[in-house]
Amino acid sequence: MKKGFYHPDSNLKFPWNSLQFGLIVFPVNPFLGAVTIALAALITWGKKYRTISKKPLHQGFAILSLLLLITTGFANHKLEAFLGLFNLLPYFIVFTGLTPLIQTTTQLRQIAWIMVCGSLPVVIFGFGQLFLGWGFNIQFLWVLIDLHLTSGGEPPGRMASVLMHANTLAAYLVTIFILGLGLWLENYQLIKQQIKEKTTVDYRPLIFLTITVIANFIALVLTNSRNAWVIAIITCLAYALYQGWRLIVAGFTGVVASILLAAFAPLEIADFFRRFVPYFIWARLNDQMYPNRPIALMRKTQWEFAWNLTQQHPFTGWGLRSFSGLYKEKMQIDLGHPHNLFLMLSAETGLITTLLFCGLLMWILITASLTLWKSKSLAPENRLIFFSYLLAFIGWIIFNTVDVTTFDLRLSTLFWVFLGALCGVIHKLQHLKNK
Repeated sequence: MKKGFYHPDSNLKFPWNSLQFGLIVFPVNPFLGAVTIALAALITWGKKYRTISKKPLHQGFAILSLLLLITTGFANHKLEAFLGLFNLLPYFIVFTGLTPLIQTTTQLRQIAWIMVCGSLPVVIFGFGQLFLGWGFNIQFLWVLIDLHLTSGGEPPGRMASVLMHANTLAAYLVTIFILGLGLWLENYQLIKQQIKEKTTVDYRPLIFLTITVIANFIALVLTNSRNAWVIAIITCLAYALYQGWRLIVAGFTGVVASILLAAFAPLEIADFFRRFVPYFIWARLNDQMYPNRPIALMRKTQWEFAWNLTQQHPFTGWGLRSFSGLYKEKMQIDLGHPHNLFLMLSAETGLITTLLFCGLLMWILITASLTLWKSKSLAPENRLIFFSYLLAFIGWIIFNTVDVTTFDLRLSTLFWVFLGALCGVIHKLQHLKNK
């Protein structure tokens, strides 16, 4: 417990504990969680302004913020575009504020534990929603407490828990699943080492993580999100490859191949595999579960429309939050976003802004990968937790190529927190290398 409250820099002890408190309460009380996380970032900004402002990555996000403000000036509906800035700019401040606050792999591990433990009430509410008919709407002092649970799921039959939609829950759970699996592997290796050295073995963390990871995985399946399923499979394969478990990789590959054949193979072959692959999996993958959907609801249609908007205004875009109104005007259907973050940004803010945003993300991805494989400052026992954060980041990128998570307070905050944590450790390791 004492280790959790400790921070290498005594001046940052309060914001570090504020961040931890925010992450603990965040899943069930996003308003209080967001306030305390933002407080941690702002206090760190006040104490580490010079350090933060000198980082090239942070300067890149400052330029990105300026470009977003400029595109708002060219928007057809300037008020809507201005409001859209709040889905991005506050999170840039949180991200840059947290990078000097989170500097060690011990902190990465602590944050991962908090996120995994915090997912338990979300999963419990989800199971109650689907199997016990739980449903409620609790509001106290407007947003201080605002919990909504739809009996039977949202959409019906798909677990959404206290989040707004099944896809939103899927994006949340797949991140927790990645971090939880990383912690499980760490503890599994630790127990093997303790047994080998004949020292005292504590099985409790591994048992807890086993239950939590399995519960999160089952909940993830019940969201019926194809995107999350694919990311979870890629994650399991990535961990198995990282650990050098060739038999598990081969077995997993066989299972995935069977599912794909059941979903997409010619009928004569597919019928054989459908005998043991559950219907809700293969039928969801090939969309037979929801036949005859309107063309306007298909991702291909939305992506083509977004790209067409980009071609019409390639430099300034149409303004943030403009896609929904333009799509409704053309297709006569309400749709919040085009199910691709990068196409949405190109349509709404232009190609220059979008390319800069993608470039900053790629810089983080490449730098994190090089740090993992080449940095001598990253101890072997800490590489797995670092790898877990890198996988979570890749999972977020993949998810946002077929959906958009920026409109949900929980998802956006958690993403920028774990990205800030990843970059904070990268910056610290680079500093140690240059000493």
